[in-house]
Amino acid sequence: MTGKTVVMAALCLCMAAGSGTAAYGQAGGWKFSWSRDRMDGSRTGCISPSADDVEESVGTVKGRTYYAPNGRVYKGGTVADVASAVLKAQPVMAPVKKVIGHAPVAMVREEPECALSDMFIDTIMAAVERKSGKKVHVGIGNFGGIRVDLPAGDILLDDMLSMFPFKNSIVYVALKGSDLRAILEQMAATRIQVLGGVRIEVSGGKLVSATIGGEPIDDSEIYGVATISFLLDGGDNLYVGRNAVEICDYDDIDIIDVMLDYIEDETEAGRDIVYSADGRVKVLDCAL
Repeated sequence: MTGKTVVMAALCLCMAAGSGTAAYGQAGGWKFSWSRDRMDGSRTGCISPSADDVEESVGTVKGRTYYAPNGRVYKGGTVADVASAVLKAQPVMAPVKKVIGHAPVAMVREEPECALSDMFIDTIMAAVERKSGKKVHVGIGNFGGIRVDLPAGDILLDDMLSMFPFKNSIVYVALKGSDLRAILEQMAATRIQVLGGVRIEVSGGKLVSATIGGEPIDDSEIYGVATISFLLDGGDNLYVGRNAVEICDYDDIDIIDVMLDYIEDETEAGRDIVYSADGRVKVLDCAL
């Protein structure tokens, strides 16, 4: 059984009703469209299981009959086959179902700023500063690197691995203020990405203000920037490494390593995972 099979099976159990259409035109060939809905377990009552609550979360299969958590019974057919595939995969997946923390409220990925993006980049900044021994003034990340929301309740290792699945290392970059400003101006004109250390205001696709420590960016100053390897040379159309005075790529430390350390440190200290957006990004109109 492949990982892809398990994922698709789980989707079939948990998804709300989506809809797809296909049409064939003689001139243009096949054309497809699809609308998707947030997975909410509305068909079966399934939720993501931890290592010790599989039956309560996913249900059971006896013979060719599937008994869903919400009480529905499916005799044979695709649903029972899918449930069987998901249940058979659970022992192998048990190690990533370990509870590593707790969040009293969910953190939902929202642009141009949210609690989840702030937590992500602030944690990366702190890690880069520790590793480099250099002052980090600004953090630059990308929303595309945060793949799922952080759920309320127990946080599983699986949640974090799903949130940060890409093998991108943390990086220190020294940039002149003028080059940093150019990156922020590009974001203002296109898409604002994940930011830390700097506070910006944007209006009409223009960068209105950008301050670090309450002071406007000095074009001649050298600033320490924490980022990830994906964004150094074109990832998400960002070139953070362009014109850099210095680049230190810590290719032995990936994003997931840093984020897991943060979650585990907070948990060991007896603290819930709680974060709040602080208004570091302000869009003054709807031009974006």
